[in-house]
Amino acid sequence: MSIAVNGSPAAGGTLLALLAVGMFSLTFPATVWALDGLGPWSVVTCRAVLAALLAGGFLLAGRVPPPERRHWGGLCAVAAGCVVGFPLLTTLALESSTTSHAAVVVGLLPVTTAVYATLRTGARHSRAFWVAAVAGAVVVIAFALHQSGGRPGTGDLYLFAALLVCASGYAEGGRLARELPGWQVIAWALVLCLPAGAAGAAAALALEPVHVTAKATAGLGWLAFSQFVSMWLWYRAMAATGVARAGQLQLLQPLLTLVWAVALLGERLSAAAPGAAVAVLLCIAVTQRS
Repeated sequence: MSIAVNGSPAAGGTLLALLAVGMFSLTFPATVWALDGLGPWSVVTCRAVLAALLAGGFLLAGRVPPPERRHWGGLCAVAAGCVVGFPLLTTLALESSTTSHAAVVVGLLPVTTAVYATLRTGARHSRAFWVAAVAGAVVVIAFALHQSGGRPGTGDLYLFAALLVCASGYAEGGRLARELPGWQVIAWALVLCLPAGAAGAAAALALEPVHVTAKATAGLGWLAFSQFVSMWLWYRAMAATGVARAGQLQLLQPLLTLVWAVALLGERLSAAAPGAAVAVLLCIAVTQRS
């Protein structure tokens, strides 16, 4: 996949990042829907298996050869962070946290990803970039905490652990996407998890209660589809624009998630949302220009 706007791959990468963030923003509401009929371990393992089957089908159809040995370390980091760690930890968190409180983690992801990428690749950014990035993260965190009444939930440890593992997965995936097509990065990471995922799904479905409902089916289906397609778009975007810069666009994700929480889950949205949205958009504008 190659997209350029007015001859600029970076502009095309920004559009891909925005599309991916839009898909990411539905993850928490879809997880809540899936939990309506499945246990947390069933949700995580089944979505991974379904996404891996979809990804494997694309790899087979394209007759894609296996990655080189030097790529497997990074793919393991992607698998651990984005295929297993983040979905599992956030799903467990959503059993005791609202979607608005869980949005704290995605508010922190851009800064954490940028810091990890800087440590991993030695990338350097201007002072304005970092000030805007931190300011945007602070706005999002404050907004999410305000939405949840400012009281830490029992799922906070899960959320902060998810933040750390996902940041490493994003950064490693963005690095690999400079050497491999972005869709192959997430596809191979998913396939890498298929054996363990299949075994885990069989065990989880046998041990956890299962109630097949339209809502749970739709939630699980979206999670599986998005886990492959949105990450495909995301890694391609990071390869085009840089890990840290693409990551700042993810500051929009918590606010979009809260919109979906109102529309799909019936949660009430604070009157502070418009001001927070404007503040975050201003921070993103600064990071995109510095």
